[in-house]
Amino acid sequence: MTDWSDLVGPAEEVAPRLLGYVLRKGDVAVRITEVEAYAGADDPGSHAYRGRTPRTDVMFGPPGRLYCYLSYGMHVCANVVVGEPGTASAVLLRAGEVVDGLGVARSRRPGVLDRQLARGPALLCRTLDVTLEDGGTWLAGGVVRLEQGEASGPVMAGPRTGLRLAPDRPWRFWLAGDPTVSAYRRHPRAVSHHPDL
Repeated sequence: MTDWSDLVGPAEEVAPRLLGYVLRKGDVAVRITEVEAYAGADDPGSHAYRGRTPRTDVMFGPPGRLYCYLSYGMHVCANVVVGEPGTASAVLLRAGEVVDGLGVARSRRPGVLDRQLARGPALLCRTLDVTLEDGGTWLAGGVVRLEQGEASGPVMAGPRTGLRLAPDRPWRFWLAGDPTVSAYRRHPRAVSHHPDL
């Protein structure tokens, strides 16, 4: 059973605690091996940086729900909402290892190595068949569920991947040496200091 009290607070503190947890939808389950923290109004890299909108409403709580969005207009990515109600704070699920339903996962991503099935936030969602319609799901008992797990091995931290604004915050966390962790890519036009800060 998931201890939700341990998964509520500032995103950069909760994010590493999510490593090892298992996200499950239907017959497929993925153990989380890589995450990124997004801190809402205090974070130029967050979708909620400029305030509450219909798109970001779920990010403002309550915690324990799934925030889904489209990346580049085509790829679904999923976050766990972790902030207290009214505070936008979420953790992007970047990568994981398929631990249940491997046959189904392979059929959704034919021809790739098992370690690559959920290696990246969009691929993780594709492997689990998480869609925009799953956004807002209560992860304690909805169609998408977050289950207790444990990190295996040391946790590493570094800058978030692909962000143009606030790229240097060390809010990407991953399990050291895990083959399912995605590669770090810096945005070609990354700006270390946002003019509004």
